[in-house]
Amino acid sequence: MIASPSAASPASSKPATSDLFDQSALSTLAQRLVEAARRAGADAADAVAVRGVSQGVEVRDGRVEESERSEGDDVGLRVLVGHRQAVVSTNDVSGDHVAKLAERAVAMARVAPDDKYVGLADPSLLARDFPDLDLLDPNIPPTAELERRACEAEAAALAVKGVTRSGGASASTGIGGMVLVTSTGFHGSYLRSSQSIAMTAISGDGTKMERDYDYTTAPHASDLASPRKRRPQGRRAHGRARQSTQGSRPARCRLCSIPGFPDRWSAISWAR
Repeated sequence: MIASPSAASPASSKPATSDLFDQSALSTLAQRLVEAARRAGADAADAVAVRGVSQGVEVRDGRVEESERSEGDDVGLRVLVGHRQAVVSTNDVSGDHVAKLAERAVAMARVAPDDKYVGLADPSLLARDFPDLDLLDPNIPPTAELERRACEAEAAALAVKGVTRSGGASASTGIGGMVLVTSTGFHGSYLRSSQSIAMTAISGDGTKMERDYDYTTAPHASDLASPRKRRPQGRRAHGRARQSTQGSRPARCRLCSIPGFPDRWSAISWAR
């Protein structure tokens, strides 16, 4: 988290930079929203700009089944007119949409009911200095590395005695960031990375098949658990399949009456 007094930023129509670690475009956008809200008649306002980028790979039997990537920017604006407030959000801030969004939010706030509890925090109560929480891994793994991680997890599960097939494995990575700007002078931001590996193992055959899964997730790749050292999904699936084969685990759950529902249709809806 980074915090500093906000300063007036010139309006800019330039698109957000492709550099994932540079939040200057988000900061400018949030500042523009707050300034537009004040010009539209808001007594106070705060704006949030969020950016997210993620990429994932799914494999089965050593082959890639799916590879996907998503990215997007979203903004939210809260305006206050007296003790009335309204909140709007969008992912389209091109052209004059910033001004129109602010005008729409102020118009909504003017017809909202009074609420004596709404308002921005007193500036003297806001934090200004934040410790480094080490949330960001600057090394973004390429698609080939994600594929390797997923295949390694699948191979580790298949190596467990009793596992008959793979239910698929996946590896993903992502970076998310947020900027918060208020009309009272607060400007804060943060960036966070996330990486994960998941695997589903299947044991048994026919109607006696059982499955289980395991995953590891962490902000930094170095903190991910090694698939070769952690293979509980395969052992759990095999254990359940063995119990089912030996008859110690019923193939179907027993039916019973559950009190507390007014009629059978409500019970059916709840069971679903």
